[in-house]
Amino acid sequence: MKMMPLEKRNITNSRLALGCMGFGGSWDSSPITKQHILEAEKAVDTALASGITMFDHADIYTRGKAEETFGKVLKARPELRGQMVIQSKCGIRFEDEKAPGRYDFSKEHILHSVDNILKRLSVEYLDILLLHRPDPLMEPEEVAEAFRDVHASGKVRHFGVSNMSKGQMSLLQTYSEQPIIVNQLEMSLNKLDWVDQGIHVNQQVGTDVHFAEGFIEYSMMSDIQIQAWSPLARGIFSGREEPNLTEAELKTKELVEKMAIEKETSREAIVLGWLMRHPAMIQPVIGTTNPERIQKCQDAIRQAEQMTREEWYTLYVTARGNRLP
Repeated sequence: MKMMPLEKRNITNSRLALGCMGFGGSWDSSPITKQHILEAEKAVDTALASGITMFDHADIYTRGKAEETFGKVLKARPELRGQMVIQSKCGIRFEDEKAPGRYDFSKEHILHSVDNILKRLSVEYLDILLLHRPDPLMEPEEVAEAFRDVHASGKVRHFGVSNMSKGQMSLLQTYSEQPIIVNQLEMSLNKLDWVDQGIHVNQQVGTDVHFAEGFIEYSMMSDIQIQAWSPLARGIFSGREEPNLTEAELKTKELVEKMAIEKETSREAIVLGWLMRHPAMIQPVIGTTNPERIQKCQDAIRQAEQMTREEWYTLYVTARGNRLP
């Protein structure tokens, strides 16, 4: 069976990752409660029981409370750390008295962020650190120095990026001794630029520069793990009530439900399985804290393995409004 890029590097064989953005409550200064910790613990236990061993964080999620909540779970149950691959992201800064919201890939900020992430998570190291979206002022030499320092100190084992183009990844890799092994982007049945561009490379599709010609191929040749954030398209194909769906979205929702019934599986498994069927071995990052919904995603692996070319293209063409690019 084909292996994920992360599996080739002996990091993880977890085909799904659990996104922890919802941990810790609201995005304000309200304190973490016992209920927040209990909800996080249930989500973690359900994920592990479902074969999900990779957990995705970012230092900004619920303004740091997501990592802190996760850290409280690990502090109470330290034996869980050995069962997990933990990644987090840094580089986004909120508006403050100095400047508006911004990106910051300076060496000083990366080093400071890593120390704070480890403290909040109550861990000694991160398996993977991602740069959170591109920084127009990125100095690749400075980023490479930061990577070198946190790797040499044992604080970070591997590195990646999010929402970066082939050119941005190539520039950073030119200076960094550490391989860029992950790129995390928005991909779903409702976000099709990456497929469209691969079919019709001579036409500019959409406005998403990340999916320019050769992006998927570059990632596959370089063994870069493509991770999909918002892979369930905000739940619009798997049960969420949304009053303003387009005709294509309504038809896709109906098709997903029909396939789920025929295959005796969940709608979530069909939507995720479609992504995972791609030869790039995409790893969806599911962003839910609901144990029942986490369990519904578990069958996506089987659905990906069994999905035919005809079924894959039927979902794709339906989502595009019954036409190819």
